[in-house]
Order: sequence, then C-alpha cells, then structure tokens
Amino acid sequence: MFLDYFALFLLLFVFVIVVYMVLWLHDIPYEIAKKRGHPHLDAIHIGGWVSLFTLHAIWPFLWIWAYMYRPGEGYGVRAAGSEGELLDTVRALDARVAALEGKQAGEGA
Repeated sequence: MFLDYFALFLLLFVFVIVVYMVLWLHDIPYEIAKKRGHPHLDAIHIGGWVSLFTLHAIWPFLWIWAYMYRPGEGYGVRAAGSEGELLDTVRALDARVAALEGKQAGEGA
C-alpha cells in the first residue's frame, strides 16, 4: 500500500516538475530581452506564451530576436547617410579605383 502512494506521489511530482520546466524554458528569451533592455520586451514575452501553443516552433526565433538587440548599439544597423554623403563616397571610391588602375597599368608597361 505504501508503494502505491509513493508511486502516485512520484508521478505527480515528476509531472509538476516537467510543467514547471516547460514554463521556465519558454521564458528564457524574455529574461534575455529584459536583461538587455530590449525595446520589444512585451512582444517577446507574448511570443513565448504563443510558442507554448505551437509546441515551441517559434521559440528559437524569439531567442534570436532577444539576442539581436545590444544595449547602447540597438540592432547594429546604422541608418544610411544623406544622398549627398553617399554620392561623395561613391566619387571617392571611383577616384581610388581609377588611381589603382593607373598604378597597375604603369607597372605592367
């Protein structure tokens, strides 16, 4: 009789631990985002709960999304300069290429 109750207790204990671990696992991207001060913290948290219903199919993407944001840097994507700055950069690169081609033609002769 004791072993029956012990087995039931063990079964319930393991079930509770498994449920707790699944809930803890789905919250990892949220904790990463919270630690990094992510601007989309709520969306990542809700995505974690939604991933429970999709059998964690979107969970790796939430992890990547949480890690992409860096404190102080953001996502690491810089805005392109103005059109004039871009044209100046292209002209400078064209001049450099022309100079290098001129050097190469002078060395080959």
